[in-house]
Amino acid sequence: MRSKLFVPGSRPELFPKALAGDADGLSFDLEDSVSESRKDEARQALGQLLSSDVAIASGKVLIARVNAQDTPHFHADVQAVVRPGLALLNVPKVDSVEQVVAAADAVIKAERANGVVEPVRLLLNIESPRGLRLAADLAGAHERVAGLQLGLGDLFEPLNIVRRDAEAVRLAMFQLRLAAGEAGVFAYDTAFADIKDQDGYLAEAAMARRLGFLGKSCIHPSQVALANQAFRPSDEEIAHARRVVEAAADARARGVGAYVVDGKMIDGPFVRRAEAIVDLARRLGLLAG
Repeated sequence: MRSKLFVPGSRPELFPKALAGDADGLSFDLEDSVSESRKDEARQALGQLLSSDVAIASGKVLIARVNAQDTPHFHADVQAVVRPGLALLNVPKVDSVEQVVAAADAVIKAERANGVVEPVRLLLNIESPRGLRLAADLAGAHERVAGLQLGLGDLFEPLNIVRRDAEAVRLAMFQLRLAAGEAGVFAYDTAFADIKDQDGYLAEAAMARRLGFLGKSCIHPSQVALANQAFRPSDEEIAHARRVVEAAADARARGVGAYVVDGKMIDGPFVRRAEAIVDLARRLGLLAG
């Protein structure tokens, strides 16, 4: 999921275009982009979409961002959107293990009520100092957690940290990535509010990729191509990864533990990364077979 496009749940006229677009994932939003007076309307529209054949047939990773657990909307949101087509429930403002467990329990209850067979997993938004400090514990709090998503606006603004300070952004990314790695889940990058600044978006996405993030959020369709570009492995990376994978197979056959590819010493961790690159290249249609 290189790109994940936010789609307001109160804008059903945008749903067909989003489903037909180039984003790998769609995050239908019931939280910040929906006014209080339209929460019920958005919830109903999104529930209908996720129950439709067209949503399931789209091939997209379908995500719903619900309202926070301390709002009166959370349980109604979960009940409405946990449908057979939903892959991830995006839970905002998570900063305690108890919240994670409660969210998972709510999802499981909704699955039973709505006849959902394939488990819906959780994408936790890390948006507070406490949430970032406890990120590994949150990610490991329940087997339903699939990933952690960085929310720099909510994290930085109350602390008067400049959102465009690259050093501050990198430190937050690095801390979140290590927490996700400790728990064995993916890390996903934050939104970038300056829609016209494509160079800034690409620079931040490139940094996220270097730090091992899965992809980057998009708040406008124009950012989707940028995310897809930033998280596409280069031809050189793919070629090197294939050579590593081939050399690993040969080394295993010969009982060799470490060896050299392209002048670099290779062992287990490098092989696993190369295998991931080759797998991604195949899924993107960049490699046959």
